[in-house]
Amino acid sequence: IIGIPAFRATFNRHKRPVARRSSHRTRSAPREGHENRLRGVRLRRQASSSEPAASVDWRGARFYNKSMGAATSKLRRVLILTADAGFGHRSAANAIAAALKDLYGNACVVEVANPMSDKRVPAMLRNAQGDYDKLVTTAPKLFSFGYELSDRMAPAAVVDSALTVLLFEALYRLMRRMRPDVIVTTYPLYQAPLMGVSQIRRRHVPLITVITDLTQLHALWFHNAADLCLVPTVQARDLAIKHGLAPGKVQITGIPVNPAIVKHAKDRETLRRELGWQTDLTTALFVGSKRVTSLQKVLRLLNHAMLPLQMVAVAGGDDLLYADLQAIDWHGPAHVYNYVENMPAIMHAADCLLCKPGGLIVSEALAVGLPMIFIDALPAHELANAEYVIRNGAGTWAREPVAALEVLYHWLDAGGALMADHAAQARRLGRPRAAYDVAERAWALAPLGERPTRGQYYATERSRLVTWLRRHNIEWQEEA
Repeated sequence: IIGIPAFRATFNRHKRPVARRSSHRTRSAPREGHENRLRGVRLRRQASSSEPAASVDWRGARFYNKSMGAATSKLRRVLILTADAGFGHRSAANAIAAALKDLYGNACVVEVANPMSDKRVPAMLRNAQGDYDKLVTTAPKLFSFGYELSDRMAPAAVVDSALTVLLFEALYRLMRRMRPDVIVTTYPLYQAPLMGVSQIRRRHVPLITVITDLTQLHALWFHNAADLCLVPTVQARDLAIKHGLAPGKVQITGIPVNPAIVKHAKDRETLRRELGWQTDLTTALFVGSKRVTSLQKVLRLLNHAMLPLQMVAVAGGDDLLYADLQAIDWHGPAHVYNYVENMPAIMHAADCLLCKPGGLIVSEALAVGLPMIFIDALPAHELANAEYVIRNGAGTWAREPVAALEVLYHWLDAGGALMADHAAQARRLGRPRAAYDVAERAWALAPLGERPTRGQYYATERSRLVTWLRRHNIEWQEEA
């Protein structure tokens, strides 16, 4: 992406008519004070003649006046943007969508979209999602080098301009089709293009960025296009401010996890019985995927260790891994799954988790109170996730299969006292209501809706953007 001028031929696919600037200029009110309305912990929605006044704050359903009813209240449209590079971005987006529907039901329309998969996006960027697994497993050092290089050396203006050209058409058409009142993004690449779309349309829609890693974050996450930047930890908040975001924009919510995690009220024994597991054995949950390369080695070693342990393995949709796990001659109680829809129930039924430290799986484990043993990690952000968990006493490393055996032996000793201590620390760090917290903020910003922009700054930036888009034959339609 940094060298995007060299790829100009890729997105100059063919010459097309370029939209001409209309002489008509939209009449609009200035947006002075907009930033101030976003600060603090409370927003006040202005009453209109057709809609009863309702207090807007961050505390859940209180700021939805249920007496308004679906027939008389304005339908709120929430657009959630994500990508499929790994599981975390999509899962966080789905969690937010579920929380919005849980809190506000038919009072809002929610759409989860992946602009990166749009056919208008150049193939080199569109296909990068599918290449992510291959890159991080076969060339982790190259992945780490590219991550660090782009994080430290890429000029922001160059990256923003490149991303705007690559993603403008997909986002422009999506915005015109849905007309959202608020946008939530769980992927960092959309912020600059969304600012470009706002400039071309002369309309601003509130934007919330939801960060999906714990502490070490790429600079692309931090962009002034966002009205709110929701982060998982204090360290992430400090980093956002260091990158120039106003402190009032940055709030700690945690990484959104499936709202079903909050709803599970059944005790562990009942859940195990419903899942068909033994109810009286300590249960270790193993979560794998194409990126967890050492999972089989750990499982095979523990299978022959004769520990008083029930093992549950989830292959994460990796069919080859699932077939290999099914073929193992298990010497103790074991349950093997491929892709599961009931992960919250499975996690609540387990005693500990062996996995890699992805932002989503770590956040889910903390929300449930599961202590973790990390058996793999991607460079950069996942190593930082693991360090955060270990530093706070909620887990440990097992860099070799025999190390996993040693850890479990000590965790099972003395009636599981050490495991219980780690579980308590996990619960202390967990934010099981993170998806609801994000949903509440999105709902609070939605009444601001799509607002016109005006002023010399916007006119100048729009003029520059028009020149840039025309140079690359990007088309759009002028709006009244």
